[in-house]
Amino acid sequence: MGGRRAFLAGSTALILSAALPRPALAVTAGQAQGLVDKLVGEINRVIGSGRSEAAMIRDFEGIFQRYADLPTIAAYALGVDGRRASASQKKAFTAAFTSYISRKYGKRFREFIGGRIEVNGAKPSRNAFEVSTTAYLRGEAPFEILFFVGQKSGKFFNMYIEGVNMLLTERTEIGSMLDRRRGDLDAMIADLARAG
Repeated sequence: MGGRRAFLAGSTALILSAALPRPALAVTAGQAQGLVDKLVGEINRVIGSGRSEAAMIRDFEGIFQRYADLPTIAAYALGVDGRRASASQKKAFTAAFTSYISRKYGKRFREFIGGRIEVNGAKPSRNAFEVSTTAYLRGEAPFEILFFVGQKSGKFFNMYIEGVNMLLTERTEIGSMLDRRRGDLDAMIADLARAG
């Protein structure tokens, strides 16, 4: 169960990256659901494509870049250490983190082959919309994945898979990586760019 949750949190993290063309405008519940409909459609297409693992990872990275609020996700993952980061370090971290998430979870997305994700509906949730989906994998009971789409950004910034919070999971992982490097941001960013 732990392995599947970790995979799903990551894969959802991949799923997490698409943008609406009007990022400055507030979105509606219908637009948030439409975003996740498109996101899920692209994920289902990739997992059913039969392409190589490397090609699927590239596809998932593109999906992540289109549908996720990457600066928000990366800033949250970096946490309080972001306060001491320079603008160039933040930019480098966001780029490395995006590739890291894509590789980390893209490699595991093969577990979705033969399965699908279906969108159920959307409802307001603070300054976001919560979009409920159900994942159906071969040999597994269906389970819920919640996507959170920002009202102002119109992009996905978090998800919960069976109650596991992707943002908190990634913040813990990045914090551990930084601790192992004694707080050296540049070393962590360089290693993150090679990880996954």
